[in-house]
Formats: sequence, structure tokens, C-alpha cells
Amino acid sequence: MPIHDLPHEARIAASLDVRAEEPAGEPGHRPPTVPGSSPRPAGPPAPTTNVGVDRMRVIGDGFRFVTAWSLRVIIVAAALWLLWWVLEKVWFGVLPILLALIVATVLAPVVQLGRRIGLPSSLSTILTLLLSLALLAGVVAGLVPSIAGQSQQIFDQAGEGVGQVRSWISGPPLNLDDAQVDEYLTSAVSWIQERSSDAAGAVASGLGAVGSALVTLALMLVLLFFFLKDGPKFLPWVRRTTGRTVGRHLTEALTRMWSTLGGFIRTQAIVSAVDAVLIGIGLLVLQVPLALTLAVLTFLGGFIPIVGAVVAGGIAVLVALVTQGVTSALIVLVIVLAVQQIEGNVLQPMLQGRSMQMHPGIVLLAVAGGSTLFGIIGAFLAVPFAATFVVGLRYLSEQVDLRSGDVSAAETPFATPEGYVAGAQAEHAAAAARETEQAAMAAAQHGSVASAAPPRPGFLAWLCGRH
Repeated sequence: MPIHDLPHEARIAASLDVRAEEPAGEPGHRPPTVPGSSPRPAGPPAPTTNVGVDRMRVIGDGFRFVTAWSLRVIIVAAALWLLWWVLEKVWFGVLPILLALIVATVLAPVVQLGRRIGLPSSLSTILTLLLSLALLAGVVAGLVPSIAGQSQQIFDQAGEGVGQVRSWISGPPLNLDDAQVDEYLTSAVSWIQERSSDAAGAVASGLGAVGSALVTLALMLVLLFFFLKDGPKFLPWVRRTTGRTVGRHLTEALTRMWSTLGGFIRTQAIVSAVDAVLIGIGLLVLQVPLALTLAVLTFLGGFIPIVGAVVAGGIAVLVALVTQGVTSALIVLVIVLAVQQIEGNVLQPMLQGRSMQMHPGIVLLAVAGGSTLFGIIGAFLAVPFAATFVVGLRYLSEQVDLRSGDVSAAETPFATPEGYVAGAQAEHAAAAARETEQAAMAAAQHGSVASAAPPRPGFLAWLCGRH
């Protein structure tokens, strides 16, 4: 019988027998002899526990998986770095857009109310902006006389407060004498004088910042007008530009982000207003100077969660300490802490839904990162940005659940009809994938699929996960 008609094991044995019978003197017909070995080892191979798929194949597939995801992470990180670099270059133009979007979420319901009562879109937008500016001007006009009239009183009482602090320092437990206190004060004055040039430079840069802020404010007002006037036309334009599939996803995701951002800003405004009223009443009862100004500062600080409330409360306590002494400062501190406890345990849980809340650690990290990178504006924008980012992650997770078949479109709360259609398509794709997988498994069990390993994908297909 020819060798090629024999079984696999018999062909191996026959080839070994043939090689054993070849002439020893003809080079190239036999492999080099290994010392201590025979041409045909006696006995069967040693038993192995690896009776299934070769272990190295499994390990290699694992390394391929890790390598593919590592490359994807590197590519995503590079794209984010490039986006960040571009954002830094165009930040002066991006900032008015972000501020206009945040203000638009607050004023959009007022513009919609004007449309519902029959006003043209342009007229409703103009009236809303004029009323908002008039309200802001009224608040400023009401605070300026108070600040101008009570500033001198604070400066006069600050000298008495410094004397009280000096008396406290000279007593126990510090027990510093007047000479040591004077030495420390002299050192502080010298330190300030040495940096007077830096202060002058800071003033000059501050004037430049004021000019930049005025330009940013003007751009923000112009953009705000167009956002409020033409806002309802934006999502239809997105769907026309990107196509039906991407347009549906963008419509749903952007609608959720807009609703979350608007709800967050309005809720923070209500919470901050309650804090400002309660703390302002306490300051008025104690007759602390600049009580109304401190109340407005508390309201503005409320838009920077955690950090803003602490800073505004600290300023109120400091003013009370300088003007009225330790007892009044302690009472103000108790009022501030009580109001913050009411805010954290009653107001925010009642006004904000669970879907809008974030862990305090995330809030602190967002505020710290935003303030480090972009100052006060960054601290103000950090939490709204984090809230919209979380909404985007939740939408992606929801789409993964629909694609995997873990949830159905009927169980998912969608914000738009376009989102429901996109969810139904994802659910249909999950059902089709399950049917294909079940058919392949059934075919493999019946032996209708070839046992040969599938061909390896190309590099781009492997990197994109298509294998």
C-alpha cells in the first residue's frame, strides 16, 4: 500500500523506518545525531493534561486581546490629547459658547413661554434677554450703595479686630510678647514690599483680563441670542447632516444632556437661593455689615458645589469676626453649618433625582481639575461638564445593554421618539446576532462546519475588534 494512503500515525512510523534504512554515507538524508538518542525513540510519548485546545494557542489569543485593547487605549488617549491641545488653542472662542449654552438652559423655558402665547421667536428672545439684564442691573444697583456705605465701617472695625487678635496672640497658649509680634508684622510688611512689582504686574494683567472678560461677555450675549432664537432648529439640522442612524443617536443623547444640564443649573439656582436667603437673614439679625452682599456672594458660590459654599461661608465668618468679634463669628459659623446641612440632607435629595447626582468625590475632583486648569471659570464649568459627560457614558452603557440583549427597548426610558427607534434597532441587531450564534453552534454540533481554524484577520480588522 502506498504511504500516502496510510493513516497519519502509520505514515509517521513508515517515514521513520524509511529514514532508518537510508544509506548512512549519503549526506543530507538523515538529521544530525543527538548524543544519547536513537533514530526511533522507544515507547509512547509522556502523558499530558493538555487534552483540549493547545495552551499556547489560548495564551496567544489572550495576548492578542490585551495587545489589541492596549493599542485602542493608546489611540483614544492620543485623540483626547489632540482634542485638548486644540481646545487650549481655541479656548477664547469656546468659552463664550459654553457660557451661552449654560445660560440658555435657564432662559429657554421663558422663551418657550413667549412662543406659546403667540410672540415671534425673535421678539420673545429679545424680551427675555432685556428682562434678565434688567434684573441683573437691579441687583448690582442695590448692592453698590451698601458696599460703598459700609466699607469704611469695616475698615475702621478691622483695626479693632486686629488689636483683639494681637491680644489673643500675646495670651495663652501662644504667649508671644509685643516684640515678637512686631517682628512678625515687620517681616510680613517687608515680604509685601518686596513683591510690590509683582503686584503691579498682577494689576496690569488684571486690567487685561477685564478687557478679555468684556469681549467674552459680548460674544456670549450674541451667541445666547441665536441659541435661544434658533435652538429648536438645531436637532433637525443634525439629523439632516449626519443621516438617520447617527442623527437618531445624537438627537437622543443631546436631548438628555440638555435636560440634565438645564435641570442641574435650575436646581443649583434654587438651592443657592435658599442658602442665600437663610444665611442673609441670619446676618441681618446679627447686624453684620454687608449682609446683602454676602448673601449674593453665597448665591453665586452655590454654583460651585462644596467649594463655593465653603468659601462664601468662610468670608461671612471672617467679616463677622473682624467687625463684631469672636462671639458673633461663632454664631455665623453655626448658621452657615446648619444651612449647609439642610442643603445637603434635605434640599438636594428632594430637588435632584438620582440620575442627576454624582458622588462627592467626583464633584471635588472635577472642581479641583477645572480650577487648576482654567481658574474660577473652570471651577464653575467643571460640574456641568461632568454632569453632561456622565449622561453620555450612561447612554453608551444603555446602548451596550441593548446590543447585548440584556435589556429591551420597551424597558428603557427614552427622551425622544428618535431615541426609541435607535433602541429598537439595537435590540433587533442583538436578536439577529443571537440567532446567528445559535445557528453556528447547532451546525458545529452536527459536524457541518469544517474543523479547520478560521483564517487570521488582517491588522486593521484585528485592531478594530472584527475577529
